[in-house]
Amino acid sequence: MKNDWIIDVLMDLKKFSAKNNFNYLAEHLDDTIMVASTELASPAPVRRRVVGEREQAGGHAGGAFTGENA
Repeated sequence: MKNDWIIDVLMDLKKFSAKNNFNYLAEHLDDTIMVASTELASPAPVRRRVVGEREQAGGHAGGAFTGENA
């Protein structure tokens, strides 16, 4: 997996969160780590991404978002 570095980053964030009593964030990072691991293990064509109300298959998520919801 060429993108497995993201798991290390998420683990570091989880450790930081737990150490600084951001318990809710630490719990969500557990879920995020599981989702990221699943995404990394699945074949690229199968992976899907949801951006706002749009669902896109892999690749670039489109243009930059601007405005109050950016």
